[in-house]
Amino acid sequence: MAYYIDLFSVDTLKAFTDSKENISGFRERQRGVAHEINPGDKLICYVTRLSRWFGILEVTSKFFIDNKPIFYPTNDPFIVRFKVKPTVWLPLEKAIPIFDEIVWNHLTFTKDLKRGSKAWTRMVRGSLKKLNEKDGQYLEQLLLKQNTKPKIFPLTEEDKKKLKTLTVKTVDKKEISVFIPENEELTTDGTPETTIRDSIKIQALLAEIGERMNLKIWLPRNDRARVTELWKPQANTLLENLPLNYDDTTLKTIENIDVIWVRGRSIVRAFEVEHTTSIYSGILRMADLMALQPNLNIKVHIVGPTERKEKVLQEISRPVFTLLEKGPLSEFCSFLSYDSIIELSKERRLEYMTDTVLEEYAEWSEEAEI
Repeated sequence: MAYYIDLFSVDTLKAFTDSKENISGFRERQRGVAHEINPGDKLICYVTRLSRWFGILEVTSKFFIDNKPIFYPTNDPFIVRFKVKPTVWLPLEKAIPIFDEIVWNHLTFTKDLKRGSKAWTRMVRGSLKKLNEKDGQYLEQLLLKQNTKPKIFPLTEEDKKKLKTLTVKTVDKKEISVFIPENEELTTDGTPETTIRDSIKIQALLAEIGERMNLKIWLPRNDRARVTELWKPQANTLLENLPLNYDDTTLKTIENIDVIWVRGRSIVRAFEVEHTTSIYSGILRMADLMALQPNLNIKVHIVGPTERKEKVLQEISRPVFTLLEKGPLSEFCSFLSYDSIIELSKERRLEYMTDTVLEEYAEWSEEAEI
């Protein structure tokens, strides 16, 4: 028996609770991991934004593909599915916060960290992350005990703010959850030079990683001098011109993206390295690109410090970004942390890997499997 993490948003948690509670679904990109899961394995359920453990689902079948809507009335993205049986399913006020001592001091990926550290979040980047057996057994016993002798963990005011999502219909009539961030004061004194320097280092690492994967690299002309102080490209790696046939408006948008990986005449991945204080220009640029070229099939990522993750994912989920012809931005634009890029850059076998390795690090605004 093995243990895996099953991530829920507040909305998909409610949808599962209101259903027959016998199917848990995941996105197509998780099909590979799904092959490893067998009947008898346990899914330990975790609710995002609130960072709480709340349930255990026992897997009762091998995975199967089914397009029949469960959460969304149409175009349900959670098509990789398992039959499951709940053994624990706690309401939110009884769900156990990961920061509570009873959890934090016992899990292998948190117990040696300071409370303010973000290193533990790598374990909850996406569903079907395999848990250390000791962690899985501990969480299972903890949740079983909480189910029989519950302790109340009241929702804080900050928790309640995080629950304020709305459901909207997209142009293709699909219902999705959106988040409307509260107003925040915009800074007017610019971005600190140290922060800008950090972003240049990450651009350089992204360029280096792509180069080691035998991909061509595009950098905005205004950034090249600073980035190539840190990254020394091999001959013919850094493109002077993009080999793309688009109109001038589209090309101008693409040329300003922070890092692009190119194979042949196709864009493989596009990265915006976020370092501004309040306005996510990178998110807007990605949305502009998808609005201009809705048939463009590339993977796009916002890259930022781990502590900015929640804010970035909230911005990606704004209502305005659900109305793109290609579909909601939250479905094809993910977050990559600075820490994950640094970690990947240390991988010794990058030359033998493909760009799909990024899926192990990407975090989504709706890892909201039901």
